[in-house]
Amino acid sequence: MTTQNDTILLFRNTMRITDGHLESFRSAIVRAVEFAQQHGPQLMVQTFVDEERMLAHSFQLYRDSDAVRTHWKIADPYIQEVMKHCRVERFEVFGEPDADVVAGVRSGVGEQCSLTFSPRIAGFVRFTAASQA
Repeated sequence: MTTQNDTILLFRNTMRITDGHLESFRSAIVRAVEFAQQHGPQLMVQTFVDEERMLAHSFQLYRDSDAVRTHWKIADPYIQEVMKHCRVERFEVFGEPDADVVAGVRSGVGEQCSLTFSPRIAGFVRFTAASQA
């Protein structure tokens, strides 16, 4: 039997911010996260910036592979705007997305960065999408 926790996906995206683009990057991230909060399927989005190393770390929690596909479909303009100011250095997928999402992630990051997939062993979530409103 598959439970909701079995389909949960956590993405960690480590981005190298382009020199001279920190403020533009910040603005693009804020707009993208505001859009995701209002319209996206994510259960959680958090982005952190290490200014000293010019790195940003984005964590996104999805209910399942369908939610990832929905995010890609509706958020592409925001993703493209963020990518004008950085490059993906490392992308980590925690959980087991379906083959379509695996292919989409591989295609999206190409050969530009380190990509890893780590299957879930155990865990739980204490909040629901309804409690995020």
